[in-house]
Amino acid sequence: MRTSSTLSSKPRFDSSSIFPRIQSPDIILPASVAVNRMSSGQNRFRGIGVVHSSSEVVAIDDREVEGVGEKKREKPRVLKVGLICGGPSAERGISLNSARSVLDHIQGDDLHVSCYYIDPNLNAYAISSAQVYSNTPADFDFKLESLAQGFETLTDFAEHLAAYVDIVFPVIHGRFGEDGGIQELLEKSNVPFIGTRSKECRTAFDKYDASLELKRQGFITVPNFVLQGNELDESGLSRWFSNNQLDANSGKVVVKPTRAGSSIGVTVAYGVDDSLTKVREIMSEGIDDKVIVEIFLGGGKEFTAIVLDVGSDSIQQPVVFLPTEVELQTSNSGDISEKDAIFNYRRKYLPTQQVVYHTPPRFPLDVINKIREGASILFKKLGLRDFARIDGWFLPPSAAMSASEANDFGKTESGTVIFTDINLISGMEQTSFLFQQASKVGFSHSNILRTIIQHACIQFPNLASFCNKSSSRTSNPSKHEGLQKVFVIFGGDTSERQVSLMSGTNVWLNLQVSGDLEVTPCLLAPGNDDSPEATDVGSRAVWSLPYSLVLRHTTEEVLDACTEALDPTRAELTSKLRKKVMDEIENGLKKHNWFTGFDISDQQPIKFTLNKWIKLAKKVQATVFIAVHGGIGEDGTLQSLLEAEKVPYTGPGFSASKICMDKVATSLSVNHLTSFGVLTINKDVRRKEDLLNSSCFDVWGEVTSKLKCETLCIKPARDGCSTGVARICCASDLGVYVKALEDCLPRIPPNSLNKAHGVIEMPVPPPEFLIFEPFIETDEITIIPKSKTKNEGLLWKGKSRWVEITVGVIGKRGSMRSLMPSVTVKESGDILSLEEKFQGGTGINLTPPPLSIMSTEALMKCKERIELIANTLELEGFSRIDAFVNVDNGEVLVIEVNTVPGMTPSTVLIHQALAEEPPVYPHVFFRTLLDLGSQRFM
Repeated sequence: MRTSSTLSSKPRFDSSSIFPRIQSPDIILPASVAVNRMSSGQNRFRGIGVVHSSSEVVAIDDREVEGVGEKKREKPRVLKVGLICGGPSAERGISLNSARSVLDHIQGDDLHVSCYYIDPNLNAYAISSAQVYSNTPADFDFKLESLAQGFETLTDFAEHLAAYVDIVFPVIHGRFGEDGGIQELLEKSNVPFIGTRSKECRTAFDKYDASLELKRQGFITVPNFVLQGNELDESGLSRWFSNNQLDANSGKVVVKPTRAGSSIGVTVAYGVDDSLTKVREIMSEGIDDKVIVEIFLGGGKEFTAIVLDVGSDSIQQPVVFLPTEVELQTSNSGDISEKDAIFNYRRKYLPTQQVVYHTPPRFPLDVINKIREGASILFKKLGLRDFARIDGWFLPPSAAMSASEANDFGKTESGTVIFTDINLISGMEQTSFLFQQASKVGFSHSNILRTIIQHACIQFPNLASFCNKSSSRTSNPSKHEGLQKVFVIFGGDTSERQVSLMSGTNVWLNLQVSGDLEVTPCLLAPGNDDSPEATDVGSRAVWSLPYSLVLRHTTEEVLDACTEALDPTRAELTSKLRKKVMDEIENGLKKHNWFTGFDISDQQPIKFTLNKWIKLAKKVQATVFIAVHGGIGEDGTLQSLLEAEKVPYTGPGFSASKICMDKVATSLSVNHLTSFGVLTINKDVRRKEDLLNSSCFDVWGEVTSKLKCETLCIKPARDGCSTGVARICCASDLGVYVKALEDCLPRIPPNSLNKAHGVIEMPVPPPEFLIFEPFIETDEITIIPKSKTKNEGLLWKGKSRWVEITVGVIGKRGSMRSLMPSVTVKESGDILSLEEKFQGGTGINLTPPPLSIMSTEALMKCKERIELIANTLELEGFSRIDAFVNVDNGEVLVIEVNTVPGMTPSTVLIHQALAEEPPVYPHVFFRTLLDLGSQRFM
């Protein structure tokens, strides 16, 4: 290992030595902002970040002029889209995810985006596109006043939009986004926008009002009872239970807010008293003051369907895509919470085996046709516009409700179809239902979003000039000759495999932006312990995936989809339904010259052994982008196999990967750097079997005595992503943890240990070795709404002077460069959860560390020590180092090194790349990592 003699002797260099001068997305700022920026010569206007391209674009007299001080030359007019996210609901984190995804996929030479944000108090701001890539709104809420251009009132905001954007794309989920609030604001100022109008939004968004409207339109609805206000109608609810043959003490029902999305607040209740308790909880938590109680649809199967309007001249022509069946997975634990499983917020947005999706659904054909027919009718009857998502239930004859009328819509020979929820602004995360279903019928992410935007434009005469030819940024599969080949591999069999799927999907989608690449997504299947593959890594299966099969929430789903795609009967049904839908879409869109056709072909997955897949990579001269977290993707095994065939790949080499995968080996490799301000944490390693066969009281006493501490941190010796990491305060806590290992539990429920904590995801199968460390007390950092503090919403006591950071490093071996560190803020418990690390909309990262916490001098020393660690470990390409840092002197206490760090849309590495000057956007960042890997054997 190489070690610098002093911190200051290591050469430092700017980001231009790593990141290429690739044009970042063009962001059109309002003319008032751009002119101010030009006249002042500053790169920021009231804190707004500006992305520069090779020739700066400024707006003068509503014309776009290229260059400053050059001869004026008018450019073709581009469509200026105002992207609005945020809002007051609990879904605003999901809204930010949606905005990030939309931004990734719609920008181009003919379409520029300005980003706006509505905070929880309905204050509007113009924000930079860099802020859209934040993990959660809490990352920047507390510093909006200094970072963004605020508007005095919403009316001022609407007037600004009327002057400086052509059309608004609202991606606010829940209140103010889907209840008609933002739509009414835009209508009053005559601002064109995408989606349904305000009046129709109000009816469709309120679940109770929508159910009444569906009933009036002749649809079967779920019997419900509404409760509102301070005085709840207990006697009325009791009569409703009786009328629906439900036991007043134990009748099973669903309690849900009428005006909240993403299944927020939805819960199961038993009997009248329990229902009222759940209703009061929803109201007291401020979720909604209007709540409905519905019959629990036992035996039913849930579905969701995307509807796209392809009509013209104000004539609706809705086409319903292939619906998706939502299958909840429950264990046989007997846990009441498992029996009451519903499609809740966690199951919707966190990759987990608790839910599986099937597109098209595994329903009889007459049911699928009835779903498509009914959703189309509903879209028209409710006056919806552009696109929507409609949810419902299929009840087989054995579960059908007896209260429906004979002529109600929804009855089929195979059962009953019931529509329950109208989603006016469907989630638009990378693997959302919109993109899953769109890809099944020939649309890439870019193509479906641009189709929605272009269709919205035809409804506004002043935007007619924009309804010209549009092009998707996704390349045509038939035009891949001569392109550089890239294989993105993800999956595996560790507890990190779902995060790996998110990372691989994000890398794949970002690299597709580069027109000179042919990028193939590949899934590393889990090994089978009972087969020869368990000992022969080269025999492991790798699947080369078509576009639509990647867009899943779990690796198990992807594998099932591969098997399903190769099943002749299932494949034939899907093909017929796909053709039918595509014909309907084309029949409507062929009238518009901006629609250039579908860009995703119907391809089959291909299965290889790992050895044959590597030989194929060598044959086609592909670079392998490794996104397999843990296991053979991070312990040097995959790197060794690729090196043997001289196949270039991303990230550190075999030796460094092997060392960093082992937390003990990592500490031993850098423990001689103490004099340079690099510290390591003492560890005690125990075999799982020894823990299972020992007294927890004895183990607790031995470990705390050896490590000289009162509180411990326990974690797998060779795992990451916060999997299995817990704070244990006593022997009984250790007993709970060891019992979870013994029972192979997938997770430890919240607050099972003495100190409050969230869900602890556990590695399955359990790890062979576990590490005990002293629990490091850090200073709690709290984000407080600005209305409650004058300290910019950041509260930090600073007693211990240590905070937890995570830092990306990037470059060539021996000259690794530290990106800007991020301070990690835990929202619940003492350990950063899986969601907080990787799931967009959760977790808080402060990038860069606020000056109120760490001085510039301490920050620079911290970065130098991080670079020292990276070069001592002989890292290359990119990695992430997690550590504690002393905010006074920049000393670093190493936690672990991740050689294949998370690369999800909300990963902290992207935040840190965007903190560079100039900001490095995701597609440039991932292309840089790829290029570093491609140069490995040069």
